[in-house]
Amino acid sequence: MLTRRMFSALTALLMLAGGAPALAQDQSIVVASTTSTQDSGLFDHILPLFEAKTGIDVKVVAQGTGQALDTARRGDADVVFVHAKAQEEKFLEEGFGVKRFDVMYNDFVLIGPKSDPAGISGSKDIAAALTAIQTKGAPFVSRGDKSGTHSAELKLWKVAGVDIDAAKGPWYKEIGQGMGAALNTASAMNAYVLSDRGTWLSFKNRGDLDIVVEGDKRLFNQYGVMLVNPEKHPSVKAEAGQSFIDWLISPEGQAAIGEYKIDGQQLFFPNATQDRS
Repeated sequence: MLTRRMFSALTALLMLAGGAPALAQDQSIVVASTTSTQDSGLFDHILPLFEAKTGIDVKVVAQGTGQALDTARRGDADVVFVHAKAQEEKFLEEGFGVKRFDVMYNDFVLIGPKSDPAGISGSKDIAAALTAIQTKGAPFVSRGDKSGTHSAELKLWKVAGVDIDAAKGPWYKEIGQGMGAALNTASAMNAYVLSDRGTWLSFKNRGDLDIVVEGDKRLFNQYGVMLVNPEKHPSVKAEAGQSFIDWLISPEGQAAIGEYKIDGQQLFFPNATQDRS
């Protein structure tokens, strides 16, 4: 299998031999990001604007946050755009990232069947809701993929005082897949599932599902972006990658993020500090 590093080395050799222009390599970047930014349709909205302005083509590799960070650790991405701050800070501490910037936020919502077997609909207490789901053995779908959403789910079980490893049973289904797949599974099973609001708003196959818990401050969901450290991986296209980051946190990029709506509802709320120091 031809890896990104092998491809970069081969491209460099071709360039030295006069077989490929430098511009062809410099004007494209790989962004390792989350399934939520992809499944929500955000990239379909903002990337054409960035590409038209800069001429830089962006290829998105959509994965769970943990997988996206691992892709970057291997040097197979130029930029990471994810939503699990603790994991992002560890990535920086390990020297794999240059600097982290806040970009935008939304929130998580607990989705569940309208029949609401756990009796939690309308609650704003996510911990009490999860406790009720576990106590009643109501079906729950977990992404189980080390994503930002999965990390948030595991943290919320701890907040609820539930040792999920010990409490797992037939009611708790881990699928090891992205947000869209988790919602589809929950729809088929009439199960509860934690989702980012953006993906939920763009999700079409809702079946008998609806939002049952929202509004708890513990459901806040921050997204950040980082350039992969070119000192770790010389193949990183630092200039083009930083151009993408600078655009995301610029007034123009922030406006583009804020303008993205589905059925009149805003999916993401820009909050970049633009601190480049």
